[in-house]
Amino acid sequence: MSTRPEKYTGDLKMWDLAEKILEKVLKDLGLDYKINPGDGAFYGPKIDSHLEDAIGRTWQCGTVQLDFAQPENFKLEYVDKDGKKQRLVMLHRTIFGSLERFIGVLLEHYAGALPFWLSPEQVWIIPISQKHKKYAKAIVNELTNCGLRIRLKDENETVSKKIRDGEIQKIPYLLIVGDKEVKNKTITIRERGKKEQKEVSCSDLRLSDERE
Repeated sequence: MSTRPEKYTGDLKMWDLAEKILEKVLKDLGLDYKINPGDGAFYGPKIDSHLEDAIGRTWQCGTVQLDFAQPENFKLEYVDKDGKKQRLVMLHRTIFGSLERFIGVLLEHYAGALPFWLSPEQVWIIPISQKHKKYAKAIVNELTNCGLRIRLKDENETVSKKIRDGEIQKIPYLLIVGDKEVKNKTITIRERGKKEQKEVSCSDLRLSDERE
């Protein structure tokens, strides 16, 4: 909880009230917090959420700021249930804080291996050769219709290189199709972080993440 800075707007009585309200909210919610003296915004005290990264550093991300001063400066009012004008209180809320900072902390936390639901590309479909491309495209269409984020890896490269690229980019699932898969109407799955592969039918395909 960040309190009144050296340079501020508004009167001390207003600041004292705002700080008491914020601290009461934190206590009522049972949240663990500490006081950060003098680091509030010039118009009001605030709650800062700090995230710890993979090597123990903390970064300020989300904030909630209680602003009595700006509504007073701009004469902002609302009409209450009795038809009387009242001065409102403004809440400034930033869920993530700096988006770039939040994403940086997130990537470091997961070492780039984002959970399945969060990965920009969740699945790569890898046809062994061009003759398997039609079957691979049908799988792409089916999984895309299920709301998954898919890429068809049909570049003129070896399968081993495509698999290696997928491992480097930490793609959650690599689905490989060749003669056997086309014949059996199946898919061979290679899951991120696991060396073993398994062949399953399209109807039995289940993609998820143990960490979710």
